[in-house]
Amino acid sequence: MSLIKPTRRDILKIAAAMPAFALPATLAQASAAPLGAPAAGNGGVFRFSMGDMQLSVLSDGFFSVPTTGLGINAPREEVQAFLTAHYLSPEEGYSHTNHLLIETAEAKILVDVGSGNRWFETTGRLVSNLEAAGLTPSDITHVVITHAHPDHIWGIRDDFDEPLFPEAEYIIGEAEHAYWSQDGLADQVSPEMLQFVAGAVNSFATEGVEWTLASEGYEVVSGVTLINTPGHTPGHMSVRLDSGDQSLIALGDAMSHAWTNFAQPPWFNGFDSDGEQTVKTRMSLLDMAATDRVALLGYHFPFPGVGHVMRDGEAYRFVPSLWQF
Repeated sequence: MSLIKPTRRDILKIAAAMPAFALPATLAQASAAPLGAPAAGNGGVFRFSMGDMQLSVLSDGFFSVPTTGLGINAPREEVQAFLTAHYLSPEEGYSHTNHLLIETAEAKILVDVGSGNRWFETTGRLVSNLEAAGLTPSDITHVVITHAHPDHIWGIRDDFDEPLFPEAEYIIGEAEHAYWSQDGLADQVSPEMLQFVAGAVNSFATEGVEWTLASEGYEVVSGVTLINTPGHTPGHMSVRLDSGDQSLIALGDAMSHAWTNFAQPPWFNGFDSDGEQTVKTRMSLLDMAATDRVALLGYHFPFPGVGHVMRDGEAYRFVPSLWQF
């Protein structure tokens, strides 16, 4: 483990290439779903327990993106047919943003910080749902960042550019931090990824945040460890919980679709930095979860995104957990 205070050495170069550091406009909303949202909205907190841990899934909202980035190594018509057969729009994807809150006797740990109001107008609900769960940002003792994409890290600051969770220790994978911080990365990525680079570096440099850089097996607190799950990004990490005889993995974006990732695990997506590695990581997770009956939490799965993995011939199926009152 190492503690560092990030510098802004790369920000000026990136900012020069992006004068306004403009954030992308909200994409068009998803096409009408078979069942619509209620007029008054739905709650964004799901509570459950696992062993001695009290867990909550907190929603930061949702966003819609075109399905052209889904299953890019498969024929487009095959992907669209699969989505249609599963009552999903073949044109617009609908992604929830599910944050795990872990409460133990010694800590209150939040996995990822969302994007705040810096990316989509339909996100930025994390703090209000945290408060609905009975906590304030100052109550959080640890923040774990699975990877440095906008919807997982851009919410690190509040409206006054202060750390959103002022009392927390911030933890990210050492390889993930090194990738986004490397000299010259802005010259290596595609134009559409420039904002991702600038946003990551800018988030790392948040005044008042010191980063703990973690590697495989890093223990946040007893029973909460980080595991390497590369592919979606080079240094992506997921969070494994073990308490009593139960286990759960908060996936981050190691798996991001509750249908294709299970029924068509060889498919990878446009935002996966290394498609083949993404599939290799996914297959390992699916096999382990099905064999050992480990629960999964998918960040972009339908809220609350908690369930188990069932083998289905050569593929798998996601089995959502029961909502208990």
